[in-house]
Amino acid sequence: MDNIWIQLSYILIDLILPLWAGYVLKERHWMTQSQCDTLIRFGVVVLTTILCLLSSWRLPLQGSLLLLPLFGGLASLVPWSIVKLFHRQDKFDSIYDKGSYIITSIPSNQGTVSGICAFIAYGEIGFAYVQIICLMQVLALLFVCFPLGYYYKSISEGNSTGSSSMGYIDWRRLFFSWNQLGAVGLGIGLILNYMDVTRPPALGYLFQGTIHFTAWATLLPIGFMIEFKNLKAYYWKTLDLLPIKCIMTPIILAIPAWFVFPNPVLLGTVILTMAAPCANNALITTRLYGLNTN
Repeated sequence: MDNIWIQLSYILIDLILPLWAGYVLKERHWMTQSQCDTLIRFGVVVLTTILCLLSSWRLPLQGSLLLLPLFGGLASLVPWSIVKLFHRQDKFDSIYDKGSYIITSIPSNQGTVSGICAFIAYGEIGFAYVQIICLMQVLALLFVCFPLGYYYKSISEGNSTGSSSMGYIDWRRLFFSWNQLGAVGLGIGLILNYMDVTRPPALGYLFQGTIHFTAWATLLPIGFMIEFKNLKAYYWKTLDLLPIKCIMTPIILAIPAWFVFPNPVLLGTVILTMAAPCANNALITTRLYGLNTN
């Protein structure tokens, strides 16, 4: 019973309070956009790398782990397919709105929300599983979201031959940037794990503290970026993404996952991650290509 109350307190302290604090900081003008961006970068580059390294260092190595990125990709493919199959984007008249809606349906907030929830439910092992699942999200951003953003921007401008907007993307920095340092930490941790290098017990306490700090460093900026002024205009039109992403997708993917992953912790982590809500990558894409960011 005590363990349940501890887990519930994690949800309040690590998921709800950071969002509320970020919104208050913006409304009171106690944080600038530059400070918010710095906090995001610190969380992605430093804290996430530490967590990836420490968690993968103790990860039980199994052959089924190779299938985790596949399910990460399916978590993007399934909701996208549902939206297209039932023409959910046709509720919008503007090409900008249709493109933004479709792009928003694709990526999931696996690394942050699912990672924290997996830690609350299963500890370090759950967090490490989520990071492996997330590997496919980078490819989905680069090879699905960005091309779709370019496509909808081009047809909205009536330019069937395309424009020079793709020239603004530095492809080298997209593939090799400090933002992907977490993947390096994950790789180092897996190598140490494979070599049977024992992780010092003290690093377990470091992980425990860092996971809570990371939750605040990641979710506080999200609270800072919350805008309620356009909520009324788009709330009902986009509300269907909630059941598509958080109910239909995990139910569909839970069936093959049940046959593939016999480990209950691994199976639970996969299903939890499949239920992740929409990701910030969708906002990045719509901003990059001048689509609707609301």
